[in-house]
Amino acid sequence: MKKIKFLFLLISAFTFAQQSVLEKKINSIIKDKKATVAVSVLGFENGFKYNKNGEKKLPMQSVFKFHIAAAVLDLVDKGKLSLDKKILLDKSNLLENTWSPLRDKYKDKNAEVPLSEIIDQTVAMSDNNGCDILLKLIGGTQTVQKFMDSKGVKGFQIKFNEEEMHKDWQAQYENYSTTNSAVQVLKKFYDGKLLSKKSTDYLMKVMLGTKTGLNKMVEQLPKNTPVARKTGSSGKNKDGLTGAENEIGIVTLPNGKHYAIALFVSNSTETDAVNCKIISDISKSVWDHFNK
Repeated sequence: MKKIKFLFLLISAFTFAQQSVLEKKINSIIKDKKATVAVSVLGFENGFKYNKNGEKKLPMQSVFKFHIAAAVLDLVDKGKLSLDKKILLDKSNLLENTWSPLRDKYKDKNAEVPLSEIIDQTVAMSDNNGCDILLKLIGGTQTVQKFMDSKGVKGFQIKFNEEEMHKDWQAQYENYSTTNSAVQVLKKFYDGKLLSKKSTDYLMKVMLGTKTGLNKMVEQLPKNTPVARKTGSSGKNKDGLTGAENEIGIVTLPNGKHYAIALFVSNSTETDAVNCKIISDISKSVWDHFNK
């Protein structure tokens, strides 16, 4: 019994030492930055945990499109929706003055596209119109909240869609998550505790193909590192404040192991470039930590 207790204390001391080294690196990155920075890291196989401000409820922005896509795929798993279901795209749901590759592709056309294309564009390209089309299809943000609640996801709230956030800057603060919640929900997703294997594999593939935020989490990682990720960004308001510059993801290491990471930069008066560099630098530090 004493031997087991000693080994436990030894492992605990080693883990604390690892966390302290990472903490110093992250503190040096965010020192003097005029922003709230939250970071959570979860090693899937080794159980390593680290967080800074991990329980702060911060605006998600488009990170919530991961949660929305998962709620849609839950209905696919239940047979209530099909990825082949045709969705009509027209002027009523392809709004102007918002980020929307779907609108740019199908502008001035009434097109019917499969649900799978809407999901792909919403997650991999962070399409705002696609996001609101999905929410309307499943009955609104309350459907996403109920699904996440049913899966035991804590520290998460969704109340407003993209159109509503565009009209009211403060609305984004009602769509919040903690970074601790984000890494935990990614672990549930990876473990197949959110969706069926088929839907898990499908959404994982979509996230691995994410095209946004190339100057954030993946910027300094080795080329072709598999990272299943979702970005989020508020832009700046008239006072020069960034509500959110975010990213969450599952990183596959060269040894085949994995970790989840969530990085939220909130209420920042730094430039967009600095906000993204904070995420990039912290992501590289975490990568280095797992590849010693």
